[in-house]
Amino acid sequence: MKNEILQKLERIEKLLTVQKTKPYTFDEASAYLGISKSYLYKLTSGGKIPYYKPFGKKIYFDKAKLDEWVYRKPVKSVNEIEVEADEYMAKKR
Repeated sequence: MKNEILQKLERIEKLLTVQKTKPYTFDEASAYLGISKSYLYKLTSGGKIPYYKPFGKKIYFDKAKLDEWVYRKPVKSVNEIEVEADEYMAKKR
């Protein structure tokens, strides 16, 4: 029980840490996005995610840029597709 409470407190602490407004470190960005550090490294090394390297070595991330990156490719629901198809067909008539 005590160990479970400590784990929950650690998760809460991580969540509070990543909600700050200063640039995220590599570890903070990984926690914020909910992805492994190795996957985040793959994304940065492949130039697939926006990041900053002001001192040439340490990597930083902007929360707003990360949010934009996460929301860049929305997947439409079946209902949204059907509505668009209906609207398209109505225009064709």
